[in-house]
Amino acid sequence: MYRELTEIEKEQLETQGCRCHDWSNIEVAEDFTPLHIYNTYFEGHIRIGADCRIINVGIIRSTPEATFGEGVTISVLNEAGDGNLVLYSDLTAQMAALMVRNACDTAVWERLKGMVMQEIDITRQPCTTIGDGVSITDTRELTNVIIGDKCEITGAARLSECTLKSTSEASILVSDGVICDNCIIQAGSSVTDFAKLYDSFVGEACHVGRGFTSENSVFFANSHMDNGESCAALCGPFSVSHHKSTLLIGGEYSFYNAGSGTNFSNHAYKMGPIHWGTLMRGSKTASGSHTLWPAQVGTFSMLMGKIQSHPDTRKLPLSYLIAHESGTYLVPGRNLTTVGTYRDIEKWQKRDRRPKNGRKSLVQYDWLNPLVIRQCIDGKETLEMLQREQGENVAAYQYNGTVIKNRSLLKGIRYYDLALRMALLAALEEHEAALPHSTVGAGEWTDLLGMLAPKAEVDNILDDIRSGELADISDVAAALEHIHNDYAEHKWAAAYRAILDYKGLDSLTEDDRECLLQEFAGARREWLDSIRCDAEREHALGDVEDSTLKDFIGKIK
Repeated sequence: MYRELTEIEKEQLETQGCRCHDWSNIEVAEDFTPLHIYNTYFEGHIRIGADCRIINVGIIRSTPEATFGEGVTISVLNEAGDGNLVLYSDLTAQMAALMVRNACDTAVWERLKGMVMQEIDITRQPCTTIGDGVSITDTRELTNVIIGDKCEITGAARLSECTLKSTSEASILVSDGVICDNCIIQAGSSVTDFAKLYDSFVGEACHVGRGFTSENSVFFANSHMDNGESCAALCGPFSVSHHKSTLLIGGEYSFYNAGSGTNFSNHAYKMGPIHWGTLMRGSKTASGSHTLWPAQVGTFSMLMGKIQSHPDTRKLPLSYLIAHESGTYLVPGRNLTTVGTYRDIEKWQKRDRRPKNGRKSLVQYDWLNPLVIRQCIDGKETLEMLQREQGENVAAYQYNGTVIKNRSLLKGIRYYDLALRMALLAALEEHEAALPHSTVGAGEWTDLLGMLAPKAEVDNILDDIRSGELADISDVAAALEHIHNDYAEHKWAAAYRAILDYKGLDSLTEDDRECLLQEFAGARREWLDSIRCDAEREHALGDVEDSTLKDFIGKIK
């Protein structure tokens, strides 16, 4: 509950250098004390919670028609687009994916936007609100800001039309020189050190700092951005950029690491900045990488050099794409057996800094998941098809804007077969030969920015949105969570289908299972041996300590 200030409290605030045109607009918690509020000018209608500390703040105000950053429509991917993503304080990676990927489906887009605006209307605060236990010091301007419990704002330059949605378990830090206009920041995040954010969203346990500049971009679940800049970027969980001169523009990323000087071009200097692309989960760009959109890159791939050929490698995951003066060389499957991939898949879940209770975005960490398995199956079939169509003895093969050397193609077939045997071995070890409860997962899969799901299930959600059966945001969130919770069941259906196809079986008996367990038994050992060999090759460069190599190899299991 909030109350007006007493006369004694007003006098004390004025004695402490505080000013307000109309003190009756200030509402405070029942046990409010003015002891810790100094040199502050209040304007408009303001609510202040308990146990707050406000010192040396230029202005805290509310103005008519305040949005607090909610309901702002931005354009991600296509920088020059009409707007495909509505920001609101409970936005998740999955809701963002649904909006962006279905922006051209008018029925879905309009209903989703309507649900979001309905949610905003229900929850919107009437004025600037400061929660309990908040500390605001040495800050120049706060205009139309919702500040959740336990937030700390120190030395910020300007927060205008923003919501800081912290929780008692996960506070928010905004520090020196930060400017945020039309932004939402979720629990556990920090925006620090002269970062500048405009029309942007910072999700759970994210960090933006060291002068990073963001415009019309969103970052979800443990993403980390320092020094560089972004524009129209859709950054899913664990998107990371540490370096100066790095520009993320017009791209979709997740479980991504940008090397120093990474750049993307969305402008062909003809029709405007309209081009965009996707680096699927687990991809990386090497230092100095420059990719010209459009491009579609398969999971766990590495891009090196200036990629100008607009490749589409979604059916060839775990690959290297290497720019050369004669084109883009593709080394299919090579990233399967690297130390970098091994370290990545081991670290992500351990680095999830979100409180275990109340996590909003749904994240599945399984790396040899049904989507990757499907891509490996497609990859093996694609390479075998290239052999048949272009010949077995040619020096190189042409594929979707890339060049694949003959030797690389042959190795790629073996890499994808190894990945399949590992994935199928793991599935057989977890399950008896029983039929899956459902065949839903046996079809195509999709990655909703961290949440892996059968495409048919996502299509059902879209149908229910169109029909109005899913009428509000909570209904959609519940439907997504239901699919997420059924992941193990759907994964087994996908693996079961893959096993039958791999061995040409009509069904799987217990005898079949035992034979396959023996056949696939060496797959993981073969993979781990290749990781050790890669580590030893790096050690052979001469600058890696023996103890470092020994420690790493000792952890491989």
